[in-house]
Amino acid sequence: MRAVLVQRFADAPIVTDVPEPALPEGGVILRVRSTGLCRSDWHGWQGHDPDIALPHVPGHELAATIAEVSPTVRGWRPGQRVIVPFICACGDCEQCREGNQQVCTRQLQPGFNYWGSFAEYVAIPYAEVNLVALPEEISFDTAAALGCRFATAYRAVTAVGNVRPGEWLAVFGCGGVGLSVVMIAAAGGARVIAVDTNPAALSMATRHGAGYTMLAAAGGEAGSGEDIAERIRQLTGGGAAVTMDAIGAESVVQTALSSLKPRGRHVQLGLLPDRLQLDLSFLAFRELSWLGSHGMAAHDYPAMLDLVRSGAVRPDELVTATIGLDEVGAALAAMTGGAPAGITVIHPARDPG
Repeated sequence: MRAVLVQRFADAPIVTDVPEPALPEGGVILRVRSTGLCRSDWHGWQGHDPDIALPHVPGHELAATIAEVSPTVRGWRPGQRVIVPFICACGDCEQCREGNQQVCTRQLQPGFNYWGSFAEYVAIPYAEVNLVALPEEISFDTAAALGCRFATAYRAVTAVGNVRPGEWLAVFGCGGVGLSVVMIAAAGGARVIAVDTNPAALSMATRHGAGYTMLAAAGGEAGSGEDIAERIRQLTGGGAAVTMDAIGAESVVQTALSSLKPRGRHVQLGLLPDRLQLDLSFLAFRELSWLGSHGMAAHDYPAMLDLVRSGAVRPDELVTATIGLDEVGAALAAMTGGAPAGITVIHPARDPG
């Protein structure tokens, strides 16, 4: 099969023929129809993930049809349309038994722990736990964003952040996950503030429900972190009820926490470096909550899919570019300067039929 192969971190990957994946016991082989290009893929390509061993095939958010099924798997057959969470849970550990497959202690992630979906085929373990039937009304391109960015945003808004109608929510970063947060929160009646360094991303945020936007800058008075935090406090009359970091940066966390009202909630979506230097002197006396959110379990997907099918949210409108495998290297390199507005989807198949 053709695949994008990373041979050295941060070097341009090649597109080449590699062996098709082996069918895992209790798993399936999927024919990848669409797969999203995510900021996490960029981190992996840069060598920021210790689980990645070279050579490596990236890719973790995908929509597919089943090509082959392990004899022990029940309820699934070749040809079915599916999506999968980017966290493939084992279904048997304590966290899985409690229904928290998104933090499974034995999880496997395609594109990180093993070769991923920037290829014509990908293996998925623990199929009965992780496969989600994809309704015919939802296209493969739309679904490619659901397994990671949109699902992550959905759970962050509805379950972890528990964003309520009328509450102020400030979203930092309007890439795929940030725009998904904007769309879902606005559909639920929240008052959304979108913050980004990219005017095009803020324009998309406005179209998808942000009532207010703020252009951030790397430094200087206008658009600096403290300037943004002060503007949010003034706009909201004391601070946002909820903030979300959809980028993963020390400066963003500091600004987001400073933007909260007393007893506010910060939800961390973006991956952070190992060590941070933050001023947290106000964390205790303001009784702030700092929460992590990491994906969503497969059994929680039906409610999200129903919301998409209803038309209340339009993740299809977040897809701004479709490319082939040969264009992935350039697209990864372009992300070094910042995430593009919207979501880029890759079509791996030589024959798209």
